[in-house]
Amino acid sequence: MNFANKLTISRIFMTFIFMGLLFCTGIVPKIAALAVFLLACMTDWYDGYLARRHNMITDFGKFMDPVADKVLVLAAFFAFIQLDLVPAWMVVIIVMREFIVTGLRLLALSKKVVLAAQEGGKNKTVSQMVAIFTILIFLVLKEVGIKMQVFWNIKIESYFQQTIYILMLITTILTVISGLAFLRRNKNLFIDNG
Repeated sequence: MNFANKLTISRIFMTFIFMGLLFCTGIVPKIAALAVFLLACMTDWYDGYLARRHNMITDFGKFMDPVADKVLVLAAFFAFIQLDLVPAWMVVIIVMREFIVTGLRLLALSKKVVLAAQEGGKNKTVSQMVAIFTILIFLVLKEVGIKMQVFWNIKIESYFQQTIYILMLITTILTVISGLAFLRRNKNLFIDNG
């Protein structure tokens, strides 16, 4: 297993650390959760960069990179549902898209075809990461504001919640669009399966 693939796998392990920190109370765990999430996002960029630059592209990497992204993103969204920060219906749509695309990838793999991530899927992932990052910033600011009893109030919280809702709506729409594009681009896998 090359270094780029090890970075991809490390993102899955970082997801568990991120989740553990996210559910701890206090400012330090929330900041640490944000830091681990940012580190995981950096590995997402860096493993692809290394694979392309040093000719380390493998079928394993093509398959596992989007899987590692899904693990990180879906874990965060499920946590945010539990923390009552995002609507469950949006996450259900996102999860459905990920299951369908992953199922199609597995079907392709059974035919010895590896479906790499496409531009639409990458844009969707970026929008999801931005939404998650914004929510994590909200959690850190809320902890700091409540602890210091200076700048946090219902109006600021309401503003953040509206911003989170809009970002999640955009993310959900991009997720659906990229899923439909992925299905259209790979419809021959369905036709061949008849």
